[in-house]
Amino acid sequence: MPEETTPLLNPTVAASSTRTLGDGGASSNTSHATSAKPDVEAGHDAIYNRFSKGRKRVIVTLISFCGLLPLFVSGSFFPSIPSISKDMNTSPSVVSLTVSVSIFAACIGALVGASYSGFYGRKPVYLVGLPLLTIGSIGVAFSRTMPELMVWRFLQTFGGSPGLSVGAGVVGDIYRLEERGTAMGVFFGACLLGPALAPLFGGVISHYASWRITQLFLGAWGLLTFVCIATMLPETSIPGSRGIDKKRAALVERNIASGEKWFKIIWINPLKTLSLLRSPNLLAVALAGTVVLLTDYVILTPLSVTLGARYGITNQAILGACFIPIGLGNFIGAPMAGYLSDQILKRKRIQRKGEWYPEDRLIGTVVASATLVPLSVLGVGLITTYVEGKVGLYLDFICLFANGIGVDLVLSPSAAYIVDVMHMKSAESMAANNGLRSLLISLLLAALMPMLDSIGLVWTNVISALLAWLGFGLLWCTIRYGEQMRSWIDVGYTTIDET
Repeated sequence: MPEETTPLLNPTVAASSTRTLGDGGASSNTSHATSAKPDVEAGHDAIYNRFSKGRKRVIVTLISFCGLLPLFVSGSFFPSIPSISKDMNTSPSVVSLTVSVSIFAACIGALVGASYSGFYGRKPVYLVGLPLLTIGSIGVAFSRTMPELMVWRFLQTFGGSPGLSVGAGVVGDIYRLEERGTAMGVFFGACLLGPALAPLFGGVISHYASWRITQLFLGAWGLLTFVCIATMLPETSIPGSRGIDKKRAALVERNIASGEKWFKIIWINPLKTLSLLRSPNLLAVALAGTVVLLTDYVILTPLSVTLGARYGITNQAILGACFIPIGLGNFIGAPMAGYLSDQILKRKRIQRKGEWYPEDRLIGTVVASATLVPLSVLGVGLITTYVEGKVGLYLDFICLFANGIGVDLVLSPSAAYIVDVMHMKSAESMAANNGLRSLLISLLLAALMPMLDSIGLVWTNVISALLAWLGFGLLWCTIRYGEQMRSWIDVGYTTIDET
């Protein structure tokens, strides 16, 4: 494989090293500003003009529902923890272990879904995962013991988990480089309505009806989404890029008939996707995203026993409403972050006279990862502990809102960056990122409630803030030394012609 830094950053060599569409493999030897051959440009246009703007909006809407659903599954569970613990005669700490189980399931499900989406395409993964989510939701609703709850919760989360990684792959399939950040921001912004609405939804139903009704609703939603995907979503994978396309092409060379009919269920090792994290850039961004998102969970998971207990909030509907500020911050922050990352990328590319330096997209993450994220989680710990009454509650809401915005100012550009540098393996690279993140967070959350009991809220949040500052350091190093880091290990980075 050629040295990565050359094709990625030098458009001239990139054009000369890639067989272009329609020229029989001829090379380009002119500079990028004037060199992109008409047939190369036509090839890019053909890839990204397969769907009209209106059709792209429909596609983004559909995948956003698929991405929103698993976040609704997780978000509606938090305010239900007191009801579930009472119903099953156990402690909230034991029920909170279910959160770790579901995050681990999200890790495995994302890896499996992304691996198979690269072979069979995006749509088949949705068509398999959504029924599993529906069945799991019904199982959770009828669970009578904690082991039952954990098993069905695992299946429920496993089925919905490909929504984010495969959805990010779909965005990469249909939007150009300079449009991708904005589209990714819209996708994540729509998905992150979940943290804004799910806790309120779960809290209201748990208080006035039953947490089991919430789970039945999620099952019905999964079934409806399955029908919409089956009837309205086209396959978005870039033509010829799927593993099954390559298998068929190989068979066609030997036997046209068998090549056309070939279909076979194959085993794909989902853990192979994790090998992409050999890339220092991808690993650094994944670890940074992990410690940033961890602040969300450190705040939200124990909210009923921290903020709720401190300010005397026992009504689950009102407790669910306390989650709205962080979700509102998510909803506002994601599209804003995506748009800003696109603008930064365009401006920097002009300054570099057409050269593409992928890490420019991460510049927009620096301020949020250094200030909003760590200071907000630190503020929640200090305010909840030392500030009484409504003043303390309102200040906590401000911190929750700031954390929601800050987390998305980091995660949205990071997701677009991962798709940029691994465009031909966008879903797989997103799954590796999300999988590692989910695995680490599930392990860390298992220790969260014991930490709260042993060292208290302030020191628990201090540790989370310090980890978030470590994430800022990783992002800064990636921006500053990205080119050198990519030259250490080449995992098949995107060339300028593949963007």
